[in-house]
Amino acid sequence: MASEVAGLAVVSAAASVALVYARLATSRLAPGTPRLAALLPVLLLLPVLPFAFSSIHLRTVSAFFLVWLCGFKLLLLAAGHDGPLHPALPLVRFVACAALPIKVRDENDKKQQSRISRSSLPSGFLLSYAAKAALFSALVSVRCYRARMPAYAVPVFDGAHVYLMLELFLASAAALARALLGAELEPQFDRPYLASSLRDFWGRRWNLMVPGVLRPCVYRPVRARFGAAAGVLAAFLVSGAMHEVMFYYITLEAGTGEVTAFFALHGACAVAERWMARQGGMWRPPRPVATALTLAFVTGTGSWLFFAPVIRSRLDEAIIAECEGMLAFLERAGRNLAAMAHLI
Repeated sequence: MASEVAGLAVVSAAASVALVYARLATSRLAPGTPRLAALLPVLLLLPVLPFAFSSIHLRTVSAFFLVWLCGFKLLLLAAGHDGPLHPALPLVRFVACAALPIKVRDENDKKQQSRISRSSLPSGFLLSYAAKAALFSALVSVRCYRARMPAYAVPVFDGAHVYLMLELFLASAAALARALLGAELEPQFDRPYLASSLRDFWGRRWNLMVPGVLRPCVYRPVRARFGAAAGVLAAFLVSGAMHEVMFYYITLEAGTGEVTAFFALHGACAVAERWMARQGGMWRPPRPVATALTLAFVTGTGSWLFFAPVIRSRLDEAIIAECEGMLAFLERAGRNLAAMAHLI
């Protein structure tokens, strides 16, 4: 734990210095080749930083934050496209928006949502995440019974584990950003378990920071030249390739292509969904049925293609062991804080 905390300090400091340089350099350069050349040292440094961690969780989460999201944001900045980064941003906001999986809410949206946000954060928001943390702890505790579960229950169990783990990590990063910036942020998830189609799941509910960078980087340029269907397929293929990179940080082995195949399949199905939705006379299932079918397809294909590399290499056991260690550490820390408060 001490070595990981030291690694976290080193990675945070290195990333912050690199992003301060990126902010100062791009403020003096025009978009295009000059900005890209100035940002190249940062783009080469970021993929190296996650290797400072031996923990699978910290290595993978830092890769997601710095290699994928931050890298794409910097590419948008180099091209001069509207995005979460701009050379005129205050330095702290620029670094936070680049390094963390956040997007500051637009002023117009903020006015519409301010009343809801003020009323929901103290009670509903905190209660929701407390419940999710408790459920995640319960899933980790019963993971040893996974092998005895019915075949249909395993992908549901794995999907719930990944969803809760990812949302809790991203919510922690958002809480840090909210404390630093004092700004209202865009949601990172929107109840993906209520998705009624693949387009709804991937585009409007699941891990919204990813489509937030894929749309301007991939979908819109491809759509402008080849049409919407090509843009959707390109976005899913790039997502698959980046997930292969993320899986490399998990397994430290070359990818097998299964994760890319998962996203290529979902991209093709999303295009087919779009075509069917445009056919006016075609029957559509009721929303509860559509939601059940969507989640069944996501979990079924995920068990077949997405989780296969990790389970085959037995890294899922190491991931669970890390989760158990983290929960034990938090439990000890909570007891120590309670004891100190009692003494005071």
